[in-house]
Amino acid sequence: MPSKKLTGYFTLMTALLFSVTATAGGGDEQFSRGKALLEEHCITCHGSEMYTRPNRRVTSTEALGAQVRRCDANLGLKLFDEDADDIAHYLNKAYYKF
Repeated sequence: MPSKKLTGYFTLMTALLFSVTATAGGGDEQFSRGKALLEEHCITCHGSEMYTRPNRRVTSTEALGAQVRRCDANLGLKLFDEDADDIAHYLNKAYYKF
């Protein structure tokens, strides 16, 4: 059974993650569209651990856009270019911050 201190730490970190994600885009429409598309298509395969791990493979905005398009092609989603750009924009604002 986890200690109360560890449980409290985990709860705090989870709350901070959600608050940062919720406020990172402000009134940015592209951010909102990207978040919705990510939740619809991307989260079915993986969670945010890909974006928060210390040894991320994506190291630039160009690489991020290319990775979104690779996922699109691998899954056969046939996203519009604007949709892929919106997802990359959301990921950059919420997680990568290039």
